[in-house]
Amino acid sequence: MFKVNEAGWDRIVRIVLGAVMLLLGWGGFVTGTWGVILQWLGFVPLITGLVGWCALYRIFGFSTCPVKA
Repeated sequence: MFKVNEAGWDRIVRIVLGAVMLLLGWGGFVTGTWGVILQWLGFVPLITGLVGWCALYRIFGFSTCPVKA
């Protein structure tokens, strides 16, 4: 359905970043407005990292995935 446009390193960075954001928000380490933002925005890098496809990369014609011959 979607062509992978993220390299392995990109996916790992996104998964780790998303997990940290969710931990900070949902774990109560960051509270208030910033905590709520982290709680919900953390899902974006996590899901894009797990799936391997980024909509913004697609819109701008960008890819970190190496071209396979």
